[in-house]
Amino acid sequence: QVQLVESGGGLVQPGGSLRLSCAASGPTLDYYAVAWFRQAPGKEREGVSCISSGDGSSTYYADSVKGRFTISRDNAKKTVYLQMNSLKPEDTAVYYCAADPRWASILESVAGIEQYNLDYWGQGTQVTVSS
Repeated sequence: QVQLVESGGGLVQPGGSLRLSCAASGPTLDYYAVAWFRQAPGKEREGVSCISSGDGSSTYYADSVKGRFTISRDNAKKTVYLQMNSLKPEDTAVYYCAADPRWASILESVAGIEQYNLDYWGQGTQVTVSS
């Protein structure tokens, strides 16, 4: 059983930065691919980024965040990070992390190709970008 807890959200001005954390409880996070999704009011949930299990050698970013966001993982701390730079008002949303041992399921869910029932989800953290 894995429990995920997101943190690091808040209010930031346009052009600012935030780092989100997705901390896992349980024996290990090593075997899980992890994704970040977001949902703005009145909009559908969208995939933001994901990272493969183990050394995290594979990553993926939605076009809307490519070049601005960076995903990384620290398995010793059982935590996945989302560094968000050059934030825009349209990045305002609740951000959720999800974990699943199946990289293909995570990747296709984030890319919007197919939606899978991913194994574990966090409760979300609010990010608001506003002046």
